[in-house]
Amino acid sequence: MILCIRFRLGAEREALLPELARLAEDVSPVVQAVPPDTLLVDVRGALRYFGQDAERLASVLRVRALAHTGTACTIGVAGNPLLARMAARQAEPGTTLLVPDTPEAVAGFLHPRPVVALPGVGPGTARTLCAYGLDTVGRLAAAPLGTLQRLTTARTGRELHEKARGIDRTPVVRNAAAQSLAAERLFGRDELDRDSQRRALLSLTTELGLRMRGTDQVTRALALTVRYADRSTTTRSRTLPEPTAHTTALTATAYALHDALGLQRARVRALALRAEGLTPAEHAAHQLTFDPTDEKLHRLEAAADRARARFGPGAVLPGTLAA
Repeated sequence: MILCIRFRLGAEREALLPELARLAEDVSPVVQAVPPDTLLVDVRGALRYFGQDAERLASVLRVRALAHTGTACTIGVAGNPLLARMAARQAEPGTTLLVPDTPEAVAGFLHPRPVVALPGVGPGTARTLCAYGLDTVGRLAAAPLGTLQRLTTARTGRELHEKARGIDRTPVVRNAAAQSLAAERLFGRDELDRDSQRRALLSLTTELGLRMRGTDQVTRALALTVRYADRSTTTRSRTLPEPTAHTTALTATAYALHDALGLQRARVRALALRAEGLTPAEHAAHQLTFDPTDEKLHRLEAAADRARARFGPGAVLPGTLAA
């Protein structure tokens, strides 16, 4: 059985994930961290070792997380990572939702749900499927494989065919929690103005860039999470052309992620930006360039960092934020 543990970690507490992973390793050595706030734990060996069922082990992990870090969590329990993730999303906060590992139980859990509930099914794919009446997972499961491949692609159709039946061949891979940094901006009211949202993004990239340069780290990718007025969220990520902590490069990528969402009149409650895959700056390759502007921007950024270190983080701000 697989546990998917989703912790209540704000952007400022994401650094707790490695500690929470170590706590889980006391129960099972097969723990996969999925930043910013999730652990996958394969407890099949632990069931035999401790002589307990998966729900009891989930309760133990919940109590340990609360006792050691004061962190609450929601847990999904199922036979594979796909179902465990979905169960964790459907469970009430602070509870455990079990999907028994039987065909009947899996079908009863999956079939009533909308197709967009399947991980990896985005709005575009969902619109295509719904246009042909495949609006629930049950109807998707009943569709022939060839039909799904004609509606999408050969690979996507095969993945949909398996996911709708609760099949997931992905193993839980033991790893250390990937290093990441995150920052969040909560708006005072539901924000519809694109320029206000971009100013928030600029402040986020400025903060993340300063924090990474202060620890001599660079990031390989950025992930943008948008929280809406109805509390739903959208997350998109993008790999950077090269690892960097340069605010200008981070801002360009953040703006591209924001533009790709096409929010238009969406009522945005908060924006969060996460720098993923942090590595030491000294180990990162840098593409040489003959553009003097790039070198000038780096020198200005270094001078601004020295001013902030001496006079505080608000000593130097981009003009857009200072206005």
